[in-house]
Amino acid sequence: MTAIASGSCLCDQVAYEISGHLGVFQYCHCSRCRKFTGGAHAANILVSPEQFKWTRGEELLGRFEPEATKYFATTFCRHCGSSLPWLTKTGKAVVVPAGTLDDDPNIRPMQNIFCDSMAAWYVDASELPKNEQLPIRKK
Repeated sequence: MTAIASGSCLCDQVAYEISGHLGVFQYCHCSRCRKFTGGAHAANILVSPEQFKWTRGEELLGRFEPEATKYFATTFCRHCGSSLPWLTKTGKAVVVPAGTLDDDPNIRPMQNIFCDSMAAWYVDASELPKNEQLPIRKK
């Protein structure tokens, strides 16, 4: 497998590589993804299981599979709690949280899904001021 991108958790004890993608990079606004990421949406890239491999720390992985879901599960580092790629319950795809990538995967987001579940407080990033660094606090 020739890696096109690698990724890791916050403490860098767990790492992985991907060698391609299934042509899907999407923002998911479902309530499960919002709860798992702690954000307004998840940014997920789908890869086939053959395009994915753990390179370090697989023994540190935790997994949660809600019984009521058909596809959704979560994987995380048991040391630092970072979200990590997870194999769908069907075993047909690995969902890679794009924020865990250390390299450019050479694919860009193409769609938003589950917008009917979008957080009521969500404001599109393009509508907000942009600061290069933490803005200076006004007194």
